[in-house]
Amino acid sequence: MIQFPRPAMLGVPAATHRRVAVRSIVWGERMEFLKHTEWPMWFGYAAVASSIITCAMKTMIPLRVVSMSCNALFIIYGFFGGIYPTLILNLILLPLNTVRLQQMRKLIQDVEAAASFGETSIDWLKPFMVRRTFRKGDIVFRKGDMADAMHYSVSGRYRLCEMGMDIPTGQVFGDLGLLAPGNRRTQTIECIEDGEVLTATYQQVKELYFQNPQFGFYFLRLTSERLFENIRRLEEEVRRKNEALAELGYKSA
Repeated sequence: MIQFPRPAMLGVPAATHRRVAVRSIVWGERMEFLKHTEWPMWFGYAAVASSIITCAMKTMIPLRVVSMSCNALFIIYGFFGGIYPTLILNLILLPLNTVRLQQMRKLIQDVEAAASFGETSIDWLKPFMVRRTFRKGDIVFRKGDMADAMHYSVSGRYRLCEMGMDIPTGQVFGDLGLLAPGNRRTQTIECIEDGEVLTATYQQVKELYFQNPQFGFYFLRLTSERLFENIRRLEEEVRRKNEALAELGYKSA
């Protein structure tokens, strides 16, 4: 039998030989693990990693994108691994995340467009609002009440009691309470003709802001535009009343 020289005979220290032997064993065990690990498991590990990443994200749009990737990875893992509860769950979550992502992107685009062209419409906010019905004589809110929601008049007529001004259909009201000191109502709104309004709570507006700070910037810009529009309307109303009083005074003289 041919005997090969031992490592020590070749000038290799015994300690080095042992380290090489240990590394060979560890490497062999790793290869054995990989050999017995089914490939769908790697999609499962990637899905878990992406799920952890979503928990650390702060803005909604990137979170939705990563969540969709996570859903896709879990679908592959569940389908080829035969884990059907995971498969069914993520088959439901993937289209939901897709719809919400599209809604958020459209919301930002609509707000940007409205701000760019100086529009004060809130059509972009309607999908997040709830429909409410008011009857003639109902008080939508009173001056001094805590402001907790903004409204959009769909039908009917509503009046600013202190100013004697009517709010036309398609007009936003109550939104400035979000910016008022103490979040208190500055006017009383009465329904003078049966109608419907769309309502969005300030909590919803705040959630949209925190989900995407860019939305907050454009919402503030649109609210400022509406504030200046209200000031112009008030000045015009005061001017008309002064002219009417002057005309009455002239006739009396």
